[in-house]
Amino acid sequence: MQIISIINYKGGVGKTTVTANLAGELAFRGKKVLILDMDAQASLTFSFVTPDYWDSDLKESKTIKSWFDCISEGKSTLPLSDLITSPQKVNDFLRQKSTGGVVDLISSHLGLINVDLELATLLGGANMTQTKKNYIKVHGKLRSEIQKVASSQYDVVLIDCPPNFNIVTKNALIASDKILIPAKPDYLSTLGIDYLHRSVNDLVSEFNEYAELDSDTDVVDPEFIGVVFTMIQIYSGAPIAAQQQFISQTKRLGVPVMKEKFRENKSIFAEAPQNGLPVVLNGYSNNTHNEVVDEIENFVAEFIDQTGI
Repeated sequence: MQIISIINYKGGVGKTTVTANLAGELAFRGKKVLILDMDAQASLTFSFVTPDYWDSDLKESKTIKSWFDCISEGKSTLPLSDLITSPQKVNDFLRQKSTGGVVDLISSHLGLINVDLELATLLGGANMTQTKKNYIKVHGKLRSEIQKVASSQYDVVLIDCPPNFNIVTKNALIASDKILIPAKPDYLSTLGIDYLHRSVNDLVSEFNEYAELDSDTDVVDPEFIGVVFTMIQIYSGAPIAAQQQFISQTKRLGVPVMKEKFRENKSIFAEAPQNGLPVVLNGYSNNTHNEVVDEIENFVAEFIDQTGI
């Protein structure tokens, strides 16, 4: 079982689209997938369940916010298994196709915006040793909980991170075996990639230093899978020149860049969440849709090669 965080400091870069389609195609290939929506916008959640279902069945006690609330209130955390739901549309599809795969979900909540402030109050201590132990407790709890619930049930956990570097995001990164960075090839979307890379390295170094004080805490070493470029505008079978410039610039940063990309198609990708099925699982409606699905399938094949899932 591997835990993968999907993150970019910049919002609107197709992070949720990548996560949903990666989950769908992995499940189609027979993998048991748990997706964890840590972004308060809940776009991934609403790509698999309807707002009405979320409001009636999940909102009050079955979101990741409920789990973080236990920490901030000093209570024992809920088992993550209590928060898992099985989205009906995608899993009915997978059963009909006899893939053996599963997509399960831990949904998000708008209230996650406030969780960071609540958790920050727990980071102090009477002395430096206690402060460091509190740091481990606040930042490392999700890691052990995911491993408890997922190690025997799932092949992969995909965490859709918020576009920031707060305590919620740090919990996801500390929990991760690998990190994937979706990015649109433009100035603002690629600007923070190098900074994100360095921030993660600093976080890992700090966490591991503090982990030495706690014999029950293992050091962490998340690996960067690389950058997957999204919203590609194709001309003559390749990204347009303006986008190619930023792709080449990113490669020069020394950050791995995946060969496969997601092309831009607002109509195909925008309609998918309403249907509760990722684009890669929808039937081909035309040649363009066929090309989009082929590219996603190729990306997932590259992802599997790099992660060994």
